[in-house]
Amino acid sequence: MPELPEVEVVRRGLERWVSGRVVSDVQVLHPRAVRRHVAGGTDFGDRLAGHRIGLAQRRGKYLWLPLADSAQSVLAHLGMSGQLLVQPHDAADEKHLRIRVRFDDTQGTELRFVDQRTFGGLSLHDNTPDGLPDVIAHIARDPLDDAFDDDAFHVALRRRRTTIKRALLDQSLISGVGNIYADEALWRAKLHYERPTGTLTRPRTAELLAHVRDVMHAALAVGGTSFDSLYVNVNGESGYFDRSLDAYGRENEPCRRCGTPIRRRPWMNRSSYFCPRCQRPPRVAS
Repeated sequence: MPELPEVEVVRRGLERWVSGRVVSDVQVLHPRAVRRHVAGGTDFGDRLAGHRIGLAQRRGKYLWLPLADSAQSVLAHLGMSGQLLVQPHDAADEKHLRIRVRFDDTQGTELRFVDQRTFGGLSLHDNTPDGLPDVIAHIARDPLDDAFDDDAFHVALRRRRTTIKRALLDQSLISGVGNIYADEALWRAKLHYERPTGTLTRPRTAELLAHVRDVMHAALAVGGTSFDSLYVNVNGESGYFDRSLDAYGRENEPCRRCGTPIRRRPWMNRSSYFCPRCQRPPRVAS
């Protein structure tokens, strides 16, 4: 599933190629793609037609297109394989094209939602006073948000009484950090994924947040992480950060710091990658 850097790459593409345009027509080609819009595909299209798309927005992994002349937004759920592509009108339809959005202008391009596994989709929601789609109002700010409160995050960490990787993936505590970037930030901070949050000092939390931000900025610089052809930006291009990963996906490869083979452990139906020497496991109380 795409994480913050991948979603931000898509947001930037939508801001450039879609924001400010007026919707003329919407074709829903698969009902599952609008299943979160309970009124159905026809209603979804009718409600969008004639509206101007505002500035593309993101919080954590969540991406939405506000309607500039309405108090509603189109929320995009990318799921495991969803793609928002800007394509010329005459480009051949993708095999898994689910929704087509055309615009009332002469740019000659349209927005397509393509989703091989049909876990994602688009839906229309009322906005909160803060401008968020109401269904994601509970999502915390992400670490790249200028309004993210580092001190409040540290206090919440100490109170949560959990382990550090669980906390990093808790979207009500900090949004946008997924499995890949959690492993990368923890490797950089030399923290084991099972380290109790109650043991982190304020300077240690600040150091970890700095690494989270650094790894996300590094991923953004090269277009995100693409392990297969399913994640692409709006122009269909893949990111290249997977070539720079220090921990994730590098089982049995030497740690770039100390040379110890990277290990992988099952973790919450996923995997955690870490260096057993640089990231010592916490001591178990006897």
